[in-house]
Amino acid sequence: MTVISDKLRGADAAPTADWVTISDLHQDPFPIYRRMREESPIHWVPEVNRYMVTGYHACHIIENDQATFSADETDSLMKRAMGHSMLRKDDPEHDVDRRSYGGVLRPRAIKDTWNAIFLQNSEKYLSQLKAAGPGADLVWEYCAPYAAENLRQVMGFYNATQEDMQRWSQTMMDGTGNYANDSDVWARSDQSFDEVDDAIDEILPYLRKHPDSSLLSKMAELPIPMDAIRANMKMTIGGGLNEPRDVLGVAVWALLSRLDQLAQVLADPSSYSMVFDEAVRWVAPIGMYPRETTCATVLEGISLPKGARLGVAVGAANRDPAVFDDPEDYDINRTKQPHLAFGGGNHFCAGAWVARAAVAGIALPQLFEALPGLRLDENNPATAAGWVFRGMTSLPVRWGA
Repeated sequence: MTVISDKLRGADAAPTADWVTISDLHQDPFPIYRRMREESPIHWVPEVNRYMVTGYHACHIIENDQATFSADETDSLMKRAMGHSMLRKDDPEHDVDRRSYGGVLRPRAIKDTWNAIFLQNSEKYLSQLKAAGPGADLVWEYCAPYAAENLRQVMGFYNATQEDMQRWSQTMMDGTGNYANDSDVWARSDQSFDEVDDAIDEILPYLRKHPDSSLLSKMAELPIPMDAIRANMKMTIGGGLNEPRDVLGVAVWALLSRLDQLAQVLADPSSYSMVFDEAVRWVAPIGMYPRETTCATVLEGISLPKGARLGVAVGAANRDPAVFDDPEDYDINRTKQPHLAFGGGNHFCAGAWVARAAVAGIALPQLFEALPGLRLDENNPATAAGWVFRGMTSLPVRWGA
């Protein structure tokens, strides 16, 4: 206790970043993160009512110390939008929920079951693209439906469509990131909350009679409380769709904007894994998540009171020049350093292997093979947005001669 008290007395107060606005963060958070990191690894940001953590080392410490930095945040937006999922639990409760996922999302299951399904889905949406081409918005005509259909089948929502999955994911994720407390956002999120509950209640009896490899089928076999199933399925609908969709969109945009790297990749298809890793570092699809201090503490020389609400900005940490050379650049040839886009410690993303398989293993090579001459549409610039969750909001492309 004396050592902690001495550290607190010698620590600095977090500087206040009252110049930060949610609208500016949504448009482009990276210049804001650069300025914040240059001043301090941690700031108090009144606009979002929390301490924003932008330094890599500070974020890494938080991820690996759940005793001090709890995921079970008071008044959590995610709890309101999705229920009390494993992402807002600490061990041992978190571990119980995570173990219920079994081997459904592990590399063996991906190899034995899901890769063939991902390939079939990719071919389906690429065929539709080619028939309607030679131009499209790649995000909404390929990346989003491909990711949604993959997730629908992995989860076992046979009573829903990929369009349902997209709507549920987007509206509940909007609720999770609703730091402006917009009532319309909550209304749409609440509607999806109820629809997902109804879909789960409808499909579970069928899956108990007709078990398969899906996540809901495995859940139906276990003595798990229904509130835990519902919350964790909603959480999976959110991250399980937006991560592969947004990493895929960002990766294609980055390559089509850097023709030398594209040529390198086309000459060596084994490098698609590097394309994936660099895309998820450069623009983390889940750019910020919350934590709460369980006691007064000092983090990277900054004092934090008990109950401090933190925003762990991994989107900023992944561009920290103290760790990454030329971090603002997209470069598949950079010296590999561990990024934080999939979290760490006990909360390392359970869907990371699925996202890698679906994007690097299937979608990227399929896309560039099926659409020769793929290029950005010079008359319609691509756009990106978001800070809690970030990805391409449009990606107009053309292909062929």
